[in-house]
This record gives sequence, structure tokens and C-alpha cells, in this order.
Amino acid sequence: MGGFSYSEGLEAAVDAGLLPDEAAVTRWLSDQLHLGLARSDLPAAAQAFVAWRATDHARVTALNAWVAQTRESRELLAQSQQMGRSLLEWLRRRGSVTPDAGLTHAAALQPAPMWPIVFALAAARSGAPLRESMLAFAAGWCDNLVAAAIKAVPLGQVAGQRVLDALGAQTPAVVDVALQMGDDARQAFAPMLAVLSARHEMQYSRLFRS
Repeated sequence: MGGFSYSEGLEAAVDAGLLPDEAAVTRWLSDQLHLGLARSDLPAAAQAFVAWRATDHARVTALNAWVAQTRESRELLAQSQQMGRSLLEWLRRRGSVTPDAGLTHAAALQPAPMWPIVFALAAARSGAPLRESMLAFAAGWCDNLVAAAIKAVPLGQVAGQRVLDALGAQTPAVVDVALQMGDDARQAFAPMLAVLSARHEMQYSRLFRS
């Protein structure tokens, strides 16, 4: 859904000299996994999954608005919107001619259907269990960011596999934490990532859209 067009601030971190090697990349992405994804997009997606299954469209709308409000740069907002729209279009094209209530509601979400919320819709419609769906969500994030690091640092393919193995080993526990998180614990607070993402918007030379 276009995820591999984005580095979520990693390219700007490389440009700032923060990620010179494999060890630094592993630490950076591990921190982002635990302090970012596990506290924000993963619990939001898990809660949206439950809401879609229950046809609780008011809850879906509230979660979508929260995700939009927590994108701390123009690039991060555009990324989530573009990926959400792309996945929604894919769902519409593979379904029946007449959209169902879930697809209709997703298309009407404002300011746009956000990526974690539409992923939750796709997972809920697939019949997959909640935990396995969130493992897939986290695995996709890991794949994308390691691929970005391979290109931007740069890392070799073998080093990239080691980073991916390290993240994969942490992912089940991260998902379990996210599944237990309620609205009062869900948060998006990663100021360095926000600063780097904003810098990336003005970066002289770049490979990625965010």
C-alpha cells in the first residue's frame, strides 16, 4: 500500500549522523517499536479491529480522528492518509460492486481514512484473529523500516536480516502489551521523531517521501 515509499524519519536520522551502523539502527528501531508503535498505532489498530467487528462506527470514527491528530508532521500525516486510501481502494476493488457499510463508513472518515484504521478493517473482514492481525501489522512496519535502513544507511542485506531478526524477536511481546492498552494509556509522544520528520520535509537530497 505504498509503505516502502516512506522511512518515517529514519532517512533524516541518517542525514543527521544518528544512524552510522547496524548497532545504531537496531537501537533506533527497537526504541521506535517499543515507544512509538506499541503505544500508538498498534493499540489504535487493535481497538479499531474490535470496533469494526462490532459495527461500532462511532468508535471507529473516534479512533481515526485520534490517529490523524497524533501525526506530528505534514509528512507523517500524508503517509497515513495515502496508505489508508490505497488499502481502502484495494478493498473496494476486490469486493462486490456495491460497497458494504464498513467500506462506506471508512471512505467517509475525516480528514481521511488513516492507515491503522483501514488495516484494522481489512483484518477484521478477513476473519483472521486479532493477535495474529496485529502481529502482521507490526511485521509490515518492521519490514518497511529495515528496507529503508538498508537503502539509506546503507546496510548490507545480511545486516538488514540481523536487524529484522532482532525486531522480530521483540514483536510478540510488543503486540501483547498493545492489546492490553486502553484509551487512557494510548499515546503518541516521540519528539525527536517529530523533529526529524519535519527536517526531512526540507532535506536537500532524499530517497523517501517521509
